[in-house]
Amino acid sequence: MLLCVLTAHTAAAQTEHRFELGVQFVGVASGEFDSTDTGVSVAGGWRPFAALGAEAEFGFYQGDFPDVGAFSSSRVEGLFGVTVGPVIGSVRPFVKARGGFLAFREASEPFACILIFPPPLQCVLAGGKTVPALDLGGGVEFFPTRRTFVRVDVSDRALRYPGTVFDRDGEIRDAPYFGHDFRFGIGGGVRF
Repeated sequence: MLLCVLTAHTAAAQTEHRFELGVQFVGVASGEFDSTDTGVSVAGGWRPFAALGAEAEFGFYQGDFPDVGAFSSSRVEGLFGVTVGPVIGSVRPFVKARGGFLAFREASEPFACILIFPPPLQCVLAGGKTVPALDLGGGVEFFPTRRTFVRVDVSDRALRYPGTVFDRDGEIRDAPYFGHDFRFGIGGGVRF
């Protein structure tokens, strides 16, 4: 019922622009590795109603990660989910929930690992590994014209790391666990 109330006054105006295509600059502060990562993402979205959207976003992070003791030469991120929020004039505040993955690519140079069990998490990821991701947050879209938008969003990206590893604090994790990252994006695109 809440969704119907939120979409009732703007649904007719939004039906002509149901699809969105955009580009964002993305920054991530990793909680597990105490480092930052920056990249670019492309996103496509579909809005069947003014307040409800489905979207897919692919992010590309180039360069070694983390800054010290790099074990990954690049990362590829895929997130798929929904946004919910009313259109108020030319502004749309929203919340988002998305699932997906983050693929760590193999280190660009040999990465030395100690031969112990369980291994440090970096050693498990250094060979190239894909981990599940959950992205929860919100943001705001601005519509400077009928066909363009500017978007700013923040979220908690939770990555599910494999178990039986040492984490960054030296604790043994016998089971898979979630590490949390602060994710920020800003960009824009077109609606059609």
